Amino acid sequence: MRVLLRVLAPLLGLALAAAGVLLVVEVVAAWVSPATDGLLVPWPDWRTTMETLAWADAPVPAVAIGVGVLGLLLVLLGLLARRHDIRFSSPTPEVTVTTSPRVLARLVGRRVRGTDGVSAASVTATSRKVSVGAQAWNDAGSELRSSVGSTVDTLLDELPLARRPRVAVTVQQRKGTR
Repeated sequence: MRVLLRVLAPLLGLALAAAGVLLVVEVVAAWVSPATDGLLVPWPDWRTTMETLAWADAPVPAVAIGVGVLGLLLVLLGLLARRHDIRFSSPTPEVTVTTSPRVLARLVGRRVRGTDGVSAASVTATSRKVSVGAQAWNDAGSELRSSVGSTVDTLLDELPLARRPRVAVTVQQRKGTR
């Protein structure tokens, strides 16, 4: 979502800047030569077309609904693109301590990769859930899942998280030699 917002913001800014430049050019042209009908935009033709339209005519409700839906989508995009920080317990009421999910995932990933029997691990973290995908050598037993789970639980207990996320661990067997 944030990538889409980073692309849309400059595009909308450029469109508004172009409309502003067009308006300035038209106003200056009207001041310099009041008899012209518009330098780049045929304003009188547009005005007569708009005067003949009523609210019930075919394109008007469709355009209004389209603009409303587009505005609602932009508002929802802006609301959903906010940062999803993970909150820590505040040392004092005046201080708020947060971290990004990426930092928590890196921290958990380092600890999991240091566990015996784990050859590789991928971790994703949110404020609600930490998902660990560990790869084990083919001679590692099924106890590796509980070992990785307890390692992650121990790490999360050490951190002063305001809300402790759930932990999901999956272990896959890796073929080959160490």
